[in-house]
Amino acid sequence: MSFEIGITILVFIMTMSIIFWRPRGINEAWPASVGAGVILLTGIVSRADIADIINKIGGASITIMATIVMAIILESFGFFNWAAARLATLAKGSGYRLYWYIQLLCFLMTLLFNNDGSILITTPILIILLKNLRLKTSQMIPYLLTGALIATASSAPIGVSNIVNLIALEIVNMSLYMHTAMMFVPASIGLLFMSGLMFFVVKKQIPERLPSISYDMEEVFFTKNFHPLKGRISVETKLKRTKFMLKVLFFVFIMRCLLFVASYLTIPIELVAVLGSLVLLIWRWYHLGTNPVDILKKTPWHILIFAFSMYVIIYGLHNAGLTDFLVQAAEPIVTQGLMQASFIMGGLVSVLSNFFNNHPALMIGTITLTEMGLDPITLKTIYLANIIGSDIGSLLLPIGTLASLIWMHILRQNKIKVKWKDYLSVSVIVIPITTVVTLFLLYYWVQIVFA
Repeated sequence: MSFEIGITILVFIMTMSIIFWRPRGINEAWPASVGAGVILLTGIVSRADIADIINKIGGASITIMATIVMAIILESFGFFNWAAARLATLAKGSGYRLYWYIQLLCFLMTLLFNNDGSILITTPILIILLKNLRLKTSQMIPYLLTGALIATASSAPIGVSNIVNLIALEIVNMSLYMHTAMMFVPASIGLLFMSGLMFFVVKKQIPERLPSISYDMEEVFFTKNFHPLKGRISVETKLKRTKFMLKVLFFVFIMRCLLFVASYLTIPIELVAVLGSLVLLIWRWYHLGTNPVDILKKTPWHILIFAFSMYVIIYGLHNAGLTDFLVQAAEPIVTQGLMQASFIMGGLVSVLSNFFNNHPALMIGTITLTEMGLDPITLKTIYLANIIGSDIGSLLLPIGTLASLIWMHILRQNKIKVKWKDYLSVSVIVIPITTVVTLFLLYYWVQIVFA
C-alpha cells in the first residue's frame, strides 16, 4: 500500500506541476494522459474502476463538448464580435458603465456555455474591444482580470457550466435541476456581491471616461477583425444583423432551459445538448454555406482526454487511501453541524484548489463526502459548499482553475503581461470575502427553502 501511495502522489504532483508550468505551451491533456497511463500500468486503477469512470464522466463530457461546439458555431456567426460592438455602444463613453456590461457579458456567456468556453471566447473579444478603444495596458488589465474572475466564478450557479461540476453531480447522485434550485439564488447573489467589491477595488485603475473614437465600432468588428463574415452571411444591415443575433441567442437560451427540463424528467441531458448542437450546425450550414467539418476541427476534443485522465489519477489517489484519510480527519468536524461542515469543506476545497487546481480538488472532496454516510440534504449542501470552494475560492491564485491558466495563456499570446502582483491585488481582497459570503448565503437559503 505504501508503494501505491508513493507512486500515485508522485504522479499527481508531477502531472499538476507540468500543467501549471506548460513548457512550450504544451496542452494540459498530454501530462494528464501520461500520468493516467502510469497509474493504469501499475494496476492501482482496475478495469472495473475504468468502467465506473467512463460511466461517471461520459454524460458530463458529452454535454460540455456539445456546449463548446455551440459556442464555436456562434463565433462563426459573428455573435461574440457583435456582442463586443454592442458593449462599446452601450458604454456611451463611460468606463464605469463598460465595467458593468463586461461583467454581465462574462456572466451570461458562462451560464449559456461553460467557464472554459467563456474564457476562450470573451478574452480575445475583450482584447479587441479594449484595443480599439485605445486604452493603455494598465487600463485594460482591470477589465480583463475582473471579467475573467466573474466568468470563471459564474460556473457556480448552474452545474452545467463546468465539466468538473457535472462529473461531481454524478458522484453524489444529484440532478442538474436540484443543483440549480439549491444553488442559483445564493451563488448569483454572491457573484453580484463579488462584482460590486471588485468595482470598488479597481475603480481608480479604470478610466471614468473612455477615449472618443471617430469610427463605427461595429463596422470595425465585421470588416477588419472578422474576415469569415465578409460577403458570406445574408445579414447586411445593422438592424437585420441584430435581429439575427437575437434569434440565435434565443435558440441557445431555449436549449439551455431544456437541459434543466430534461434533468427534471430524468432524461439524459447529453442527448438534449447534442441535439441543440446539431440543429445549430445545420442552421449555420444553411446561412453560411460552410461545411461543418471546420467546426469539428476547431473543437477542443482534448478536454475529453484531460477529464478522463485526471479522473483516473484521482481514482488512483482514492484507491491508495487518500479519501480514507480525509474521511477520518473531516468526519468529526462534519458531524458537528451543517454550517461548520459547509465552511470546513468549502474552505478545504478552496485551499486544495489553489495549490493543486480545482478539478482534482473537487473530485477528491466529493468522493470523500460520499464515504461519510451523510443524509441526502446534508450531503448535497456540503457538496454545494465544495462547489463554492472549487469555483470561487479557487480563484485566489491564478493557477487554481484550468480557466485561469487558459486566460493567462491567451494574454501571453497577445503580449499583455499580467503579473502575479496585479492578480493578487484584486483576488486577495475579493475572493476570500466572496467565498465566505456565498457560503453563508447557501447555508441560510437551504435552511429557509429546504429545511
